Amino acid sequence: MPPTCSGPVSISRRRMLQIGGIGMMNLTLPRLLAAETQRTESARADSAILIFLNGGPSHLDMWDMKPDAPKEIRGEFQPIASSAPGIQLSEHLPRLARQMHRCSLVRSVHHSVNNAHAAAVYAALTGHDRGEIGGGARPTDYPAIGSVLAKCRPPRTNVVPYASMPYITQEGAGGPPQPGFFGGWLGRSADPLFVLRDPNAANFGMPELSRPGDVNPARMDERWQLLGHLNELQSGRENDRVLQDMGTFQAKAFDLLRSPATQTAFQLDREPSRVRDGYGRNIYGQSVLLARRLIEAGTRVACISWAPDANATWDTHGQNFTKLKGQLLPQLDAAVSSLISDLAERGRLDRTLVAVMGEFGRTPKVNGAAGRDHYNFCYSLMLAGGGIKGGFVHGASDRIGARPSSCPVTPADIVATIYQCLGIPTDLELRDRLQRPFQLVPWGSPIRELMV
Repeated sequence: MPPTCSGPVSISRRRMLQIGGIGMMNLTLPRLLAAETQRTESARADSAILIFLNGGPSHLDMWDMKPDAPKEIRGEFQPIASSAPGIQLSEHLPRLARQMHRCSLVRSVHHSVNNAHAAAVYAALTGHDRGEIGGGARPTDYPAIGSVLAKCRPPRTNVVPYASMPYITQEGAGGPPQPGFFGGWLGRSADPLFVLRDPNAANFGMPELSRPGDVNPARMDERWQLLGHLNELQSGRENDRVLQDMGTFQAKAFDLLRSPATQTAFQLDREPSRVRDGYGRNIYGQSVLLARRLIEAGTRVACISWAPDANATWDTHGQNFTKLKGQLLPQLDAAVSSLISDLAERGRLDRTLVAVMGEFGRTPKVNGAAGRDHYNFCYSLMLAGGGIKGGFVHGASDRIGARPSSCPVTPADIVATIYQCLGIPTDLELRDRLQRPFQLVPWGSPIRELMV
C-alpha cells in the first residue's frame, strides 16, 4: 500500500511503472479534455452535429437550382418542391425535401479561398479566412467548434465531449491532416476522439473504451488511487504541462472506461434494422447514426468529415452528375433526412443544431469533363434545429449562382451563428497554453434572421 504521511508521497519504482502502465491500458484516449464549467443561459442548443461535405459540394445541383439558366449552367438535374413553400431542392434529395420545413438554407456564403482545400476547410470550420495558405493542421490554428464546446460547456455526464469520424481527412491522398478539426492553440488535449473505424462493419466497436479482461473493478479502483498520488506529486509544478496533461487525460479516460453511457453509444447493433437501413448501410450513413447516439449520450459535438482525403468524394472536377446521382446525393439524402426526422421524433431537434456544409461550392459553368470546379465566390449550406428557423432561406445568388445577390455572408458569420445557438458568445476570449488571449470569431456576426 502507498504510505500515508503529511510530507511528499513516496512511490516505489514498481508502483511508478504501474502508473505508467495505465497509459498502456487504453487510457490514452485521443486527447479527451478537461473542461471548465461555463454554462450559458442564452444557449438555444445543447449539442451540435456537423456534417462536413469535404471537397466542396455543388450548390447548383443540390440547394440552389437554376432551372431557367442555360444548360451549361443548370446542368442535368431538375428541381423538386419541398415541404417548405417556395423552397426547391435537387430531384436527387427527395427525402430531405420532405424535411425542409424543419431546415434553413443559406445561399449567399462566400470567402477568399478557391484553390487550397485545407485553407477553405479551415475558414469554413473556424471562421478564420487565412487566404490561399495551404498546408495541414497546425498547433497555432484556431480550435474546432467541438474543442471550444468541450472546454466552455463540458458534458454533464462522463461521455466523450467531442468526437470526429470516420476519417482524419487528408489534404489529398497521403497529404497532411486538414485543419479545422483539432484543438489548435487550446492544445492537443482539446483534439476530438477520432472514431476511425467503419460503423457499417459487422465487427464495429471501440475496444479502447472497454476495460481489459484482466483488469477487474478492484484493480481499476487501485489504479485510480495511484493516479491520485501522481497528482500529488505534480502539485507545485505548474510549469510541467506534460505531467499535468497526463494526469488530466488519464483521469478522464478512467471516467470513460467506467461510463456505461459512452460504451452504450457505440453499440450500433442496438438500433433496429429499419433505422440503420434508413440512414444508409454505408460508412457515412452509419457515422451519422453514431453521431446521433453520441449526442443522446451527452456528447456536445459530433463531426462527420465526408471523405478520406479532400479529392475523394465531393471534389467533382469530373463526372459531377454521375457521382452525385449514383452515390453522393442518395447517401446524403438518406442520412440527413433520417437524422432530422429521428431528432424531431425523439424531441431532440430543438436542442440539437445540425449543420450540413462544405468548404466552398462548384463553378456555375460545367467544364469539359462534365464536372464543376472549385468555387468560393458563392455557395450554399443547410442548418436545422437548435434555434434555427424552419422553412427559411437566407440570402440569394444571382441568376447563374455566381455571386450573392442579397444578404452576403462569410464563414465567420456562419460559425458565429453556430456559437450563438450553442450559448458561446463570439467575443469570448480564450487563452492558449501560454496564457495569450484570443477572441473566437472577431470578424463574424451571428445571423439573427436565421434564428428563432
